Amino acid sequence: MALKPRKPLPNVGELVVGTIEEVHDFGAYLTLDDYGGIRAFLPWSEIASRMVRNIHAVLKPEQKVVVKVIRVYRNRGQVDVSLKRVSDGEKRRKMMWYKRTLKAATLIEMTAKKLGKSIDDAYRDVIWKLEDAYGDAMTGLEQAVIYGEKALREARIPEEWIHPVLEVARRHVEVRSVRISGILTLRTIAPDGVERIRKILVQAKEAGSSASDRVSIRIYTVGAPRYRIDVQGHDYRDLEEALSKVVDRANSLARELDVESSFERLKT
Repeated sequence: MALKPRKPLPNVGELVVGTIEEVHDFGAYLTLDDYGGIRAFLPWSEIASRMVRNIHAVLKPEQKVVVKVIRVYRNRGQVDVSLKRVSDGEKRRKMMWYKRTLKAATLIEMTAKKLGKSIDDAYRDVIWKLEDAYGDAMTGLEQAVIYGEKALREARIPEEWIHPVLEVARRHVEVRSVRISGILTLRTIAPDGVERIRKILVQAKEAGSSASDRVSIRIYTVGAPRYRIDVQGHDYRDLEEALSKVVDRANSLARELDVESSFERLKT
């Protein structure tokens, strides 16, 4: 399945996903999957940075590849691409984007069919609007699963699409929970030090919870005077805001109660 492009041809330097069609000694021809299946040429010299003695050992028909656009002949509608100019990281990120976008497009096209809408309607009314609002269509569907109709309306999805898109997203899109953590260290020699620290931890958790009802916060000892803070949810923005509230309140109250405090963010 090829995605419907927002413009007829890619730009020079753009990364695209392609499917190898024909392999020859002088290069290969492929179709660009995220540009509606238009044809592109991959020269033999652009396959690998090292010498390739047998191009057929490297490229096979039907193989999916991530390539970089190096020339665009707009008057002829032709594109030349390079395989060797794509790093492993670029390949991984682009292929992940393509797979996620393809799944989202498939779900929204299914919804269009039920509504008696065309593929053009699906892209114009939903897919491209989700891309504009959230960066890619799948992220938009994930936001819909988390936040409901509000996420779709904020993307300016037409009202007749709201309930059908939300229904298909809830049925087919799995949103993974994420977590950020840190260590809060609290020290005091005050006789009532245990009560002071308990007060700090309770109020710090309350401050974090007030930042968003979409996160869960757990604070527990990992061996006094160190206390671990775990903030879990679906949106990193919510997590960061909640953790910031926890730490700010803990440090502020610690100063008031004459308790030494420090915070260390843990890598995830």
